[in-house]
Amino acid sequence: MKNAYQKYKTTSIQSASREKLLLMMYEGAIKFTKLAIQAAEEKKIADRGMNIGRAYDIVMELNNTLDHKVGGDISKNLEQLYMYITDQYTQANITGNPEPLKEALKLLETLYDGWQKAVEQLKKNQGEKAG
Repeated sequence: MKNAYQKYKTTSIQSASREKLLLMMYEGAIKFTKLAIQAAEEKKIADRGMNIGRAYDIVMELNNTLDHKVGGDISKNLEQLYMYITDQYTQANITGNPEPLKEALKLLETLYDGWQKAVEQLKKNQGEKAG
């Protein structure tokens, strides 16, 4: 059963639009940040570190895919936010304090909401052009 689910997940990722992939990455970062917060609060050091690592990798990938030529100030601002978030992950990993993770989570959720609205607007605009 797990193999079928894995194939489904792989197919859904491979066939997703760039916009959907972006949202999926945010969803992953949010999920792993929440798991890291829970692990930090429960003093589960290994789980905290593993989930911070996963969230960190996703945020770094988001940062690495920024196109500064196209994005201009927006990509510059996003880069600063991503660097701040990864700093929060590092602080939480060093100290075991869940507060930096909660700060990172707030930012990720705000960014995710913004991107979700932008994607919806983009689809709406494309629908109007096609009609």
